[in-house]
Amino acid sequence: MALATMFATTSCLDKLPESAIPTDEAMQSYNDAEQTLTGIYAMMKSSALWSGYLTLLPDIQTDLVYAVDGYSNTYGQHWLWDIRSTNSEVEAVYASLYGIISNCNFFLERIDNIVSKQTDDNKITILEQYTGEVYTIRALCYSELLKLYCKAYDPATAATDLGVVLRKHYSTPEKSVRASMKESYEFVLSDLEKAESILDPDYDAYSSYYMTNAVAHALHARVALYMQDWKAAIEHSTEVIGRDTHYILDPANIEWSNGMTYFDRMWCYDTSYETLWQVGFTPTSMGGSLGQVFLSFNNDYTYYYPDYVPAEWVLNLYTSGDMRYNSYFATLTTGYDHALTWPLLIKYYGNQEFISYYIYHVVMPKPFRLAEQYLIRAEAYCRQENPNFSLASRDLTTLRENRFSSGGGSISLSKDNFIEEIANERVRELFMEGHRLQDIKRWGNLYRNGEGFTRQQQNNTLKSGSTLSKKANDPLFVWPIPQHELEAPGSEVLPNDSNN
Repeated sequence: MALATMFATTSCLDKLPESAIPTDEAMQSYNDAEQTLTGIYAMMKSSALWSGYLTLLPDIQTDLVYAVDGYSNTYGQHWLWDIRSTNSEVEAVYASLYGIISNCNFFLERIDNIVSKQTDDNKITILEQYTGEVYTIRALCYSELLKLYCKAYDPATAATDLGVVLRKHYSTPEKSVRASMKESYEFVLSDLEKAESILDPDYDAYSSYYMTNAVAHALHARVALYMQDWKAAIEHSTEVIGRDTHYILDPANIEWSNGMTYFDRMWCYDTSYETLWQVGFTPTSMGGSLGQVFLSFNNDYTYYYPDYVPAEWVLNLYTSGDMRYNSYFATLTTGYDHALTWPLLIKYYGNQEFISYYIYHVVMPKPFRLAEQYLIRAEAYCRQENPNFSLASRDLTTLRENRFSSGGGSISLSKDNFIEEIANERVRELFMEGHRLQDIKRWGNLYRNGEGFTRQQQNNTLKSGSTLSKKANDPLFVWPIPQHELEAPGSEVLPNDSNN
């Protein structure tokens, strides 16, 4: 309710940077630039973004989980597809992303003046690196807005399809009008190209809390996939995969310590050789709790009261020897009166070091993992004009061999099975990381002839919504533009079909 009230009379496109300093006095020195960037990263911890709504809602909205009978109704509107332009989560994601964009614009508007005053070459180099990070962050935020609030990219209609409101500057007045999809995506690519040219690959590092050259390329590969630019998707994913001195897939079949694998370590300690960027938390500075709705152990520290449990069809995707299953799920009895016993999602049980402070279900979000780059490249190999199913099969096999016990994981793709196999592998690998809604939307008729998904009733799950069926062209695969944005003074923002 507080969010709805706050945004009732103003547009989130006009937010000021997170600073009490008058804008004509702000960000004038090297230290100011550093603090401004620190503030941007702090904003990215928001539970409306990767540590909450932005990651969970797109998957909860689809067929990956079921609401448990007796659940708290958390995210219930999305699970039931009762998604409106006044929905507080829809508003919060939109506002939070544009808030970060505004701060990025503020930084970019002032950074050249600060660099021009520097005489220390080391500081100039660092400021350039900061600038590349900001371009990457702005591109990421716009890509997320495009993913959620716009149709899937269609090269044939992109010039006329509605994109997002592009805020390119901070001080210069700009009309509140949606650019085309083509213009919107071109702006994202422009930012990424700048970032790639500025960011020094020598600063690449696994489990990084900061944007790096590899992250810019990884985002470029993802955006290219969305744009059906298979050549670029292959090029940029290959750029990341080839940096094997910085990143390697975490094996789920090699022990790291005390029975825990390297893949387990990624989720239990937020340390991973394959994580390109994660939102950095500490026990005293963190964002949302990704695992709360799947476990709720901290209700009484005795029983589990999950709001959502994994879909049975998802659990059945994991075949014998797939080590991801035990890393992601554990069969537990809930504390509800019906005592449902089910494989619950433990992927987000919580960082073990945080749990020592009695902070449960808090895991650092990992928006960019090397595994996704293999999945992107495999799909692009299959969908290019002259498909290469051999190379695609090799990529999926490489990924799976790091996830299966000895001797497992090999897979063969063909014209007849590639989309189903890739879709299933994306679910197995990226479960509850926020990709499913976009995947079904962008695949359209290619995936299951556009039938989208159909839920089937499970034991002790909420009957309302458990048999929901949604085709891939359903308007609510595109979130509505928040109502406050449409009604803001001077707004010329056009609604989506889902606003009706």
